[in-house]
Formats: sequence, structure tokens, C-alpha cells
Amino acid sequence: MSGQTEKKDTGGEEAYMPHKGKNTAMYILAVLAVVIVLVVASIATGILSFGSKEESVTITGAGATFPQPLISKWADAYYNKTDGKVKVNYGGGGSGQGISQILAKTVDFGGTDAPLDYANVTANGILHIPETIGAVVLAYNLPGINYLRLSGPVVAAIFMKNITKWNDPQISALNPGVTLPSNDIATIVRSDSSGTTFVFTGYLKKVDPVWAQLYGQKKSLSWPEGTIAQNGNAGVAQAVQGTSYTIGYIELTYALQNNIRHAALQNHDGYFVNASLETTAAAAAGAGLPAGDGDWSSVNILDRPGANAYPIATFTYILVYKELYNEVSKMNRTAAKALVDFLWWAVHEDGQDYAEQLSYAPLPQSVIELNEDTLKSMTYKGERLL
Repeated sequence: MSGQTEKKDTGGEEAYMPHKGKNTAMYILAVLAVVIVLVVASIATGILSFGSKEESVTITGAGATFPQPLISKWADAYYNKTDGKVKVNYGGGGSGQGISQILAKTVDFGGTDAPLDYANVTANGILHIPETIGAVVLAYNLPGINYLRLSGPVVAAIFMKNITKWNDPQISALNPGVTLPSNDIATIVRSDSSGTTFVFTGYLKKVDPVWAQLYGQKKSLSWPEGTIAQNGNAGVAQAVQGTSYTIGYIELTYALQNNIRHAALQNHDGYFVNASLETTAAAAAGAGLPAGDGDWSSVNILDRPGANAYPIATFTYILVYKELYNEVSKMNRTAAKALVDFLWWAVHEDGQDYAEQLSYAPLPQSVIELNEDTLKSMTYKGERLL
């Protein structure tokens, strides 16, 4: 009966035994104690992990559309490399947006083809990380014309609307033997604040004194009446591809991906050069660069000397904070480490192999070493992440 002892036959003697239910409970408690000890020990030694080591991370960026095909490729490759643990979202929007969003701390990194002014670098603790080297090309849509040669002053005159016909004598003189049409030239430019525009206008400023006086170098400007404006490199590429007798400036990869013809440009030494990996890399050869936290505002590789140097080449940059913790985004240490690791991977061999596949020039070893020093300087709450 419940609450009483049990009798057992022991050969005539009575024996008293504890109730079986109490024995079972004590056994279960002992097992639980052992399990708890093992779990605590496993967590302490790293055998089990709840959180930090297996935590999934999303890194956000925005800005230049110039390198967007490459950053998108990096994002896919790195997501697979980390077995889905690190996701990189890059929204594009133009260099102006990349700069404004990184300064507002609404993204983890900004993309720009136009270096940040040094006052903002020093005031905010921003670093420049050159990620790749690209070329801006003059994409055109001329039915029946498979090869076109242009010079800097002629390009400036076209975009200032001083040359308005395709068979203008100045264009014809550069293309002997080619019958150019008499149609009006439709110029297509960027509507957003754009690093590609900054690079393009910087080139025109260097090669044409009239452009330098009237327009200078800017991320956005008031174009002459009749100019067609589109958003992003993709928007300009689509407009040129879809409309005959147009010309616009876009990053080389957009021209190649969309099979859009682009002009050979007369370079600093007088040679007509097509944009390619080799000619873009030739423009960057020997470029002297500051430290990651230095003054990048005057850095450019436009109209560089050399028979094989393409004249509208540029570094494009990722902007990040040297100290990654801030009271606005409150980035945690796991995300900070993931960002630094992603950037380290992107600027080294694995990431740069994708650059070459997409017709961006891989970084020279000297620039990779510069980036290594920059990335090693990044901290989270004062502690270095590499």
C-alpha cells in the first residue's frame, strides 16, 4: 500500500525495502547533474557553441554602381564560402549615396569612385580601401559602325553640345575611311550623384581647357539642354543599347555584359587605345597611393603616360570606419569581424580572381599590401580585429 513498506519472502524472515519510486527519482537527478556538468564543460571548451561562433551575419553596403557587378559576385561567392553564415547586401545607388550613407552610419560600408574629402576622413575616422581598378568607356550606338575613334577634346565638345552631328568634321578626321551618318548625336549621362561622372568629368577637365573652365570635375552637374539623364551605369547602358545614334559613358563591364560597342580613345601619348584589363592595368602601374587613413582627394590615374595606358581608368573604393563600434549602428563584434574578414578576402587572390573575370583589373601587389596595413588597423571597441 502507498506510504508503507513492502514485505519480501526471505526464507521466513521479514525484510523492509525502500519504496521503488523514490529510488527512480534519485537516479534521474543524478543523470541530470552529470548532463549539466558535461554541457557546461563543452561550452567552456568550445565543443558546443550557442551564438558567437555559428552566428549568421548580414553586412550592408551601398554606393557606386561602377563596381556593383564585382561586389555582387563577391557577395554570392562569399556566402557560399562561409556556408551561408555571412551575407553581403550591396544596394548600389551611386557614389554620392555611398558617401552619405556611410557618414550617416546607416550602412556598414560605402562604395565610391570619388575619394572622400580629407576633412571628412579625419573628422569621422574613415578609411579608403581600393577594391579594384576599372575603366570608363564611351559606349555608342551607331548602326553599321563597328569601330570608332575619339579624342578627349572631341568627347568634351560632344557632351558640351558643341559637336552635334555624327559626321562632324572633327569626328570624321579621327576616323578616315569611315562613312559616318548625318544624324544628331544624343548624349546620355547619369542623373544620380555618381562616381562614374566624377571620373569622366575629371578626365575631360584634364584634357580640355574649355571643359575645365565651364564644368570642372563633379559627381553631378547641370548638363546642356537636350542631354538625356539616366540612373546608374545600368540605366545609361540600357538607354544607349536601346536607342540609335546615342553615346554615353559607362563602366567597361556594363558595355561587355550588354555587348555594347565602345570607342577607342586617344591617350596621353597619342595612341588610340581600347579599354581592356591590360590597358587599364597599364594606367595604374606605378601609381603612388597614401595610407588608408590619408588624403585620397587628389588620387587619380587619368590620362597617364604610356603607349598602352587607357586614359579613363580609376581605382574604386570601399569606405569603412577604422573603429567599427558606434552608438548609431551598434554593430556587434561578430559582425565587425565578419566585415574585416570579407574585405581581406575580397582584396586578395580569391576575390581578385573574380575581378579579372568581370574585366576589372586586379590590384597590384603594392596596393594589396597597402590594404593589408589598413585592414589590420581596424578595431572594435579599441581591440584590433586582425
